[in-house]
Amino acid sequence: MPIPAQLARGLRLPVIGAPLFIISNPDLVIAQCKAGIIGAMPSLNARPPEQLEAWLTRITEALAAHDAAHPEAPAAPYAVNLIVHRSNARLMEDLAICARFKVPLVITSLGANEEVNAAVHGWGGLIFHDVINQRFARKAIEKGADGLILVAAGAGGHAGAQSPFALVAETRAWFDGPIALSGAIATGDGILGAQAMGADFAYIGSAFIATDEARATPAYKQGIVEGSAADIVYSNYFTGIHGNYLRDSIVAQGMDPDHLPAGDPAAMNFASATDAKAWRDIWGAGQGIGSVHEVVPAATLIARLAGEYAAARERLAGQ
Repeated sequence: MPIPAQLARGLRLPVIGAPLFIISNPDLVIAQCKAGIIGAMPSLNARPPEQLEAWLTRITEALAAHDAAHPEAPAAPYAVNLIVHRSNARLMEDLAICARFKVPLVITSLGANEEVNAAVHGWGGLIFHDVINQRFARKAIEKGADGLILVAAGAGGHAGAQSPFALVAETRAWFDGPIALSGAIATGDGILGAQAMGADFAYIGSAFIATDEARATPAYKQGIVEGSAADIVYSNYFTGIHGNYLRDSIVAQGMDPDHLPAGDPAAMNFASATDAKAWRDIWGAGQGIGSVHEVVPAATLIARLAGEYAAARERLAGQ
């Protein structure tokens, strides 16, 4: 379907930069939006909670200044990710801050919430909910989500196990709203492939860890650059929910990545970055990292994706 009008302004690639826990920050979001993709960050990255207001002020002012200086090429919209899981004691406080800024797109995770959806719709925003299967997808739409983020096999961080081909096809059989596809997309060819399958957006996260603006350690960024799909471990040990992580970061913590025990879903906690060892010490990453070869500014990465995307379209048109 056509991309919603409120998300199309300034969009030069059909891409959403996935909100990366701990990693995403205003610098990265601003750079992504200025370069023509939707930039996103988790609200929980702003600590203490009062910092979220300061961050959103900075983002909105920077994007407004860019638009005033470049009316011919305005910035793309931005998004905030809200964790709806019961462990997030900040949910309603962060939602109220988002309401004051009328955040254009809210991405919800780990629980579909009708109250949150109604609040976002009340200020004219859109809700995309991330899901790993049809049961969660249908539940999200029933509770008022406008769009779906299909988190397929190979995606970084919390991820599903289904093929993107199956996940998109089964969703499109009943849902004609906006879809973003996540799962090892790190090239312009992958963006076009997501569209060919029936998605409206590619949802790209791991590649942005290896950017200058990302709030990741140099070792983490270098791990993305040096890694490949074979270096990704899929486990639910760290948070109770299955996710993909860099093998070397597991080894560095004294664990055997090939013999991890099963995790406890009740142990999941997003309330404190200090305690969130799964993201601070055990590094999330998707299977697409083999296409990332250097640490660059976000704008440079997006320019590469745009060039590859255009070349892929031209190549297919000539066949």
